[in-house]
Amino acid sequence: MDGTLFIVPYDWARIRADLGSAETSILTHLGSLEEPERSRKWAILEAHETQATRRARLRPGVPRLLKELGEEGIRTALVTNNSRKNTAILLGRFGLAFDLVMTRDDGLWKPSGAPLAAAMARLGLLPEDCLAVGDSHFDVRAAREAGIPRIFVISRDGASFSGEDVVVVRSITPIERALGLRS
Repeated sequence: MDGTLFIVPYDWARIRADLGSAETSILTHLGSLEEPERSRKWAILEAHETQATRRARLRPGVPRLLKELGEEGIRTALVTNNSRKNTAILLGRFGLAFDLVMTRDDGLWKPSGAPLAAAMARLGLLPEDCLAVGDSHFDVRAAREAGIPRIFVISRDGASFSGEDVVVVRSITPIERALGLRS
């Protein structure tokens, strides 16, 4: 969601510093903490997320892509490491809908492929019938682990994904073209 559907002004270096999470997954790090530190640091993360959610902008082309997918009968799932609360705020603010929405509040998060596998199972889909769209190495790792063969990464830094078997794009339009939705 963040970075893929929305342009969200997260300062990941500052967030990691505030949480002391170094290079590990933030959610994994927070889950490993003992109380009361765990609750205190969750509150810090949620404050950063709330601030960023307020300033988020919709990525151009997203509503059109979702409309086109719906018209073609293609099912969609949103799998995000963000909270259900922030996800609902953003989807509501911009009028976006998916066949399935899974957040970290469902108990699964990336970089594990488990949330993507769960989404496919709930939609009755096989990995080879799906494609993943993300914006980070966590998204790529999750899609790979879930067995999804086609992965699009929205990024201005294609070089950082040079060792990956992914299609790096800068906008939604090349994804629409690859799916045959636009000429």
